[in-house]
Amino acid sequence: MSSTDIRLRWTGDELLFQGGADGGPQITLDSARTEGPSPMQGLLLSLAACMAIDVKLILDKSRVPVDALEVTASGDRADSEPRRFVAVRLTYHVRGPLPEHDSRLERAVGLSRDKYCSVLHTLNPDLDLSIQIVRS
Repeated sequence: MSSTDIRLRWTGDELLFQGGADGGPQITLDSARTEGPSPMQGLLLSLAACMAIDVKLILDKSRVPVDALEVTASGDRADSEPRRFVAVRLTYHVRGPLPEHDSRLERAVGLSRDKYCSVLHTLNPDLDLSIQIVRS
């Protein structure tokens, strides 16, 4: 089993925190969303990045050309505490693959969702996740 470690520090200002791996690049998380994304936005970013990395790697291995890849994410939060995400919608905006690559593109997204994305598989298993692919 491997371990992943980070350190998060309060900056001393409002609810502003900075963190990352020791010796590595740092990111800012801000409850007010003025100096950086909120923690929940950070979670959406992590999920989108995890799946986008998987999809890009799988498409590269499948020799599917990708000129551009962007993921937008939207999450619905519960009305009461702990206000977790109860649904997340991901939209992949993809440029490059030809129509004959559609099955490989869908397969790459499916493999990320079902097998590889560790961020997704860390989340509550009853999360309602929907994914869309858009050619741009």
